Amino acid sequence: MDKEIILLVEDNQDDVLLTKRAFKKSNILNELVVANDGVEALDYLFGTGTYDGRDLSIMPILILLDLRLPKLDGIDVLRRIRTDERTKLIPVVVLTTSKEQKDLIESYSLGANSYIRKPVDFDQFVQAVRQLGLYWVLLNEPPPVIRRD
Repeated sequence: MDKEIILLVEDNQDDVLLTKRAFKKSNILNELVVANDGVEALDYLFGTGTYDGRDLSIMPILILLDLRLPKLDGIDVLRRIRTDERTKLIPVVVLTTSKEQKDLIESYSLGANSYIRKPVDFDQFVQAVRQLGLYWVLLNEPPPVIRRD
C-alpha cells in the first residue's frame, strides 16, 4: 500500500528542510510532497501545469499551508481548496509565521482546520510537528476521497 501523502506548501527552503527533519525525527513516515508556491500547490491538487495527468484519486490526507507565498498567497490557495468539491474536505493546517489577527480570522473563516504559528526554536518546531503528526496522521479520521467522475 502506498504511503499517505502530506502536501507541504512552503516557499522557504530552510523551513522545508526543518519540516523534513522534524518529520524524520518524529517518525512520521508519510510521503511529503512539497509545493514551493501557491500556483504549484493548486497544480498538484488539480492535476494541472507540471502535474498534468497526475492520478487525482490519490489526494493528500493533510495540507500544511504557509500564508506568505509567491505567485498566489496561502489565503487564495485556501479559498480555492475550499470551493472545489474534490478538495474541500481535505484537512488544512495553516503553518505560518504570521501573527496578523486578520490572517488568523480569515484562515478560519475560509475553513482552515487549524492555525499554528511556526516556532522559531528547532526543538519547539519538532515538538509542534510531532503533535501535528500524532493528531492529523494517526488520530484524525480523514474524510473519504472526493472524486468527480
